[in-house]
Order: sequence, then structure tokens, then C-alpha cells
Amino acid sequence: MQKIDIHTHILPREIPGWKDKFGYGGFITLDHHKPCCARMLKDDGHFFREIEDNCWSAERRIEQCDAHGVGVQVLSTVPVMFNYWAKPADALDTSKFLNDGIADIVARFPERFIGLGTVPLQATTLAIAELERCRSMGFKGVQIGSNVNQLNLGEPRFFEFFKACEELSMAVFVHPWEMMGEAEMKKYWLPWLVGMPAETSRAICSLIFSGTLEKCPEMRICFAHGGGSFPSTVGRVQHGFEVRPDLCAIDNQVNPRDYVRKIYYDSLVHDAAMLRYLIDLAGADRVALGTDYPFPLGEEIAGSLIESMDFDAPEREMLLNGTAKKWLGM
Repeated sequence: MQKIDIHTHILPREIPGWKDKFGYGGFITLDHHKPCCARMLKDDGHFFREIEDNCWSAERRIEQCDAHGVGVQVLSTVPVMFNYWAKPADALDTSKFLNDGIADIVARFPERFIGLGTVPLQATTLAIAELERCRSMGFKGVQIGSNVNQLNLGEPRFFEFFKACEELSMAVFVHPWEMMGEAEMKKYWLPWLVGMPAETSRAICSLIFSGTLEKCPEMRICFAHGGGSFPSTVGRVQHGFEVRPDLCAIDNQVNPRDYVRKIYYDSLVHDAAMLRYLIDLAGADRVALGTDYPFPLGEEIAGSLIESMDFDAPEREMLLNGTAKKWLGM
């Protein structure tokens, strides 16, 4: 069966010196300190992450995809590159650079890669303009963060962006980043282990309670890492909605559980019981293969968890490629 991996990250091999161009710091640069490896650095020299050439080389990615039976990767930037904190015009500039890089790879290998763009979501008008440009380049959607400078995605200022995604039939992939409470839990990698699942649930609940999902019923939106902690706590969310509508139902009176089967999730949950629960909860036609390639918290061999379980052939095909096609509008 063909595998479509909807959750993979990519960078250009070279990143401009945006600090020099814009006159202030905080941007990511790459230090190619040895063959096939680079350090991601904040331009003040702060180390962020070590990456290998599979993070920028399309040819290397194809080799690994072939080894793991992946026919198509959906490409999106590394979330640290969102640059929502930057001046809007500068973030638009960086978004265009990153999107052009992905578009070039998709153009060279159209049978192997599909593009998701990034947009300066701190400025809705600019974000919509770049969304439209991404669509004109053949992208199937965009990747956004779980918050924008700690503003929830359900804030009214972002609604027009989501409406534009719906009207333009552009898929949305929500990835956690800038985790709430990160400063208080730096030890033990807790921002990635605890903060990321909570961030994703924060994004889902914000979009539900604000009424954004209700007002954009045709928007195809997917949440990384199996929806984070939302699926396992949806009972609590529903209960809170029912017992404290004065706090939870002030902008949307629809039960949160009604949205479980209206949104999409990737399969990256690392646990067979959790994947089975997610599929029982949302349906196989709402769960798509996603690996977080090429990072260590991802699934090393794409689809290995799905293939290790006793799904029947139609369900397995849905998980490995059918849901991805549906979410991407293919």
C-alpha cells in the first residue's frame, strides 16, 4: 500500500542572515560544521538543534522514503521558523523564502512531495496574501503554530484567516510550538513531552469554544501528534462544557464532542492502545499517517505502528494514504 506521510519537516540548505537584513536578532541560522550535518543556531549563537542532510536534501529524503516504503511526503517548515514574533513585513519575507524553497523541491519531484506553506499569522492580512500565493504555487495547505505569541487561535483577529483557508480549500496543519509553561519546566525535556500535547489540546479547545470551527464547517484542519492530549481528555472537556456553560459555552453552544469526528489527526501517538482509541473515537477516515520526520521524537520507520496492528485492509489503506488524500483535498 502507498504511504503518504503528512507530517514531515524541511529546511533550505542555506538560510539568509536575516539579523543583518532586518536589524535585529532572534532568527535561526545554520552552521554546516561537518559534512552532512548542521547546527541550528539562534543568530545570537544559541544552540537549538543538530540536524542532518535529510532535513534539507530532497535526494536524501527520497532514499530514506524508498527504504521505508513512503511514496509521498507532505513538506512543512520546522516550527521554530514561523517567526510570529518578528515584525510582520519581515516575517512575510522569511515565509516567502521558506515557501519558495519548498515549491522548488515539489517542482523537481512532483510525484514524491506535496507542499504546505507557512504564513506570518501575526498579521492576518499578510497571512491571507501569502496563503493565496501558496495556493497559486500548487500547495495543498499551510502549517501554523498552536498559538501566535501566546494568543489562542480562537481569538477573533485570526478568524478571517481560517475563513480564507476554508474558502480557498487549503488544508490546515496545526503544530504545537512555544509551549505554555515552557520556562517553568525546562528540565527533562518536559516542554516536548508534556507541553506539546497540552499545546495541541489548547489549540483544539480554543477553536471549538470560540466558534471558529462552527463558522468554518468545510475547513479541513488536522492536528499534530494525534491531537495531543485532547482525545484522552475530551470527556473532561465535555463535562466542563455541560456543568459550567457560563464559562465554556459563551461563544459556541455546540457540545465539544461533536467536533471530534470533524477534525483530522496524524497517527503519531507512539502507542498501539492509544492509536486504537483514537481511531475508535474519531474514525480511521480522520487519522492520517504522520511521522515528524526527520526528528527523534518521530516514528523512525513510517507506518510501522499502523502496520503492526490488526487493521483490515480497507482501514489500513485509509490510515496509510486515504485519510491524507481526503484532508489534502486530493
